[in-house]
Amino acid sequence: MSWFDLYGKDLISTKDWTKEEIEIALKVSEELKGMYYAGLPHPSLKDKTFLMLFFNTSTRTRLSFETAMTQLGGHAQFIAATDLRMSLEDKPGAGETIKDTAKVMARYAHGIGIRLLEDKVSRYGEDTEIMYKFAEHAEIPVINMASNIWHPCQAITDLFTLREKLGPDLKGIKYTIMWAYSPWARSLGSVQDEMIIAARFGLHVTVAHPKGYELDAEALKLAQRYAQESGGSFEVTHELDDALKGAVVVFPRGWMSLRRYEIGKEAEIKNAEKFKDWKYTRERQKKLCKPGYLMHVMPIDRGHEADNDICDDPQLSWMYDQAENRLHTQKAILALTMGGRL
Repeated sequence: MSWFDLYGKDLISTKDWTKEEIEIALKVSEELKGMYYAGLPHPSLKDKTFLMLFFNTSTRTRLSFETAMTQLGGHAQFIAATDLRMSLEDKPGAGETIKDTAKVMARYAHGIGIRLLEDKVSRYGEDTEIMYKFAEHAEIPVINMASNIWHPCQAITDLFTLREKLGPDLKGIKYTIMWAYSPWARSLGSVQDEMIIAARFGLHVTVAHPKGYELDAEALKLAQRYAQESGGSFEVTHELDDALKGAVVVFPRGWMSLRRYEIGKEAEIKNAEKFKDWKYTRERQKKLCKPGYLMHVMPIDRGHEADNDICDDPQLSWMYDQAENRLHTQKAILALTMGGRL
């Protein structure tokens, strides 16, 4: 295939792209990062518009996508979902349909990004279904800027960061993704897309969580299959210290249970308090990990998910480099799907 084959392609989950397509995005990310630091202009999306539809607030997502489109010579237009007349319910009188909204957006712009998750939907998976529905009706690429199930832009960023730090061949590297206590009750999207892309590219992936915080069945099956295909490995455990033994990289992140919409947010937060000892501490890092580099998609709940001195350790913490790389990988995704070329 050629780079141009990504032109017009949606990105709702990394599972929707082949390994070759992801490799192309990684290669273009590296080129664009080099151009950024060399001070070379790269306006491959001159006069093009990316519509950013936000149901949920953000820091890195909005800032990185807006900056990305500016550096590519185009324009990112922020849209708060509450400012539209659209309804997520497809019934008379509720409001404009997703179909009509998507078709009109496609007449005005060259790409659509959607951030929809957590308290803005009534059940797990509804957000991702809505994104696929947008993609069905919009004749321009639709990019998932975070949902409860998937977060592909973050996953591609983190794969890029892992290769940047550890080299292009990640086989044999133990990557521990651990549930960590936080009262924020966040979505599973970052964890699940992270898990499947790491398994797909040959890492030894261990997921550790307390009982009751199981991940999506489809995501688990994908991770297992990808690990078999790549020569990596994938396991799930309820024993945190065992999961951290020999970990080269650690990703501590709180996520909500799959029962969150059934039991309610307050009960979800209350239940998490039983597991406050699930935390990436300096003691665990020194005793168990090798060496336990910190990956985190941010925002990180300092003092709950990880000790402050790990977050601020310049030798161990990759958080800020990871956050910066959102800019470079998203530029690659936008350039390829909205332009087909640099």
